[in-house]
Amino acid sequence: MNPRISESIAQSIAAKQAILSDNDFLARIEKAADMIINSLKDGGKIHFCGNGGSAADAQHLAAELSGRFYYDRPPLNAEALHCNTSYLTAVGNDYGYEHIFARLLRGTGHKGDVLIGISTSGNSKNIIEAYNVCKQMGITTISLTGATGGKMKDISDLLLNVPSNDTPRIQESHIMIGHIICELVESAMFPKQ
Repeated sequence: MNPRISESIAQSIAAKQAILSDNDFLARIEKAADMIINSLKDGGKIHFCGNGGSAADAQHLAAELSGRFYYDRPPLNAEALHCNTSYLTAVGNDYGYEHIFARLLRGTGHKGDVLIGISTSGNSKNIIEAYNVCKQMGITTISLTGATGGKMKDISDLLLNVPSNDTPRIQESHIMIGHIICELVESAMFPKQ
């Protein structure tokens, strides 16, 4: 058997074990869920953004909130910013790719909303540009990144920096963290009777 299979699984478990062993990190996951819950309770919207695999994760997590997670309940106001390809290609072409998220937030974002930016490096220019707009508009930012947090570390309101420098292992942890947040949000917004 190819040893890379078991090595990859072991590395994924190690990244998640490091998170599990870090009480501060676990508290930040809970804080992220609370920030989202508070925004939704006040009529806010949850925006997600990312590039490549992180865009797929952003779309996945937005769907968990706007659709359903564990059980049937009303939809929550959540959307990934990259889902309109006509918009993306027009703004990317006319203004530059770094402006795709920021420009859309200017049109759809409101004070009290939350933007969750997902970037393994923490250096995605279009997310950083969106964060600058969030600061101006009063939109809270939550970052899912790799170990260093990159440039997003110093400009986000809450940092969830997975303790790994390996992109696939970071992404696997991002979706785990995202699922935990979705579960906490769903159960708080729609407690089972």
